[in-house]
Amino acid sequence: EDVAVKIAEGEDIAMEEGHWDLVKFLRNYYKEYQIAPAVKVLTKAVASEKGMDKKEASEFLYAMFPKGPALQACKIAGLPKPTGCV
Repeated sequence: EDVAVKIAEGEDIAMEEGHWDLVKFLRNYYKEYQIAPAVKVLTKAVASEKGMDKKEASEFLYAMFPKGPALQACKIAGLPKPTGCV
């Protein structure tokens, strides 16, 4: 967790509960599938969990991780880049 906080600080992100929830989701997903999820998977999961539509979920994710929720959140979680990220 300390490493994740340091990486987040380097990305100008103050880790809060929502950030940690997403990091845990990413790590669990990676553990199960051995691949980092694409932003589409993240958006769908957040929409389902929070009772949002996909647009609201996407805006929510980008508010937390403005440089790209899949790429930036995976970096903080200590995971490889998601498939399709450059």
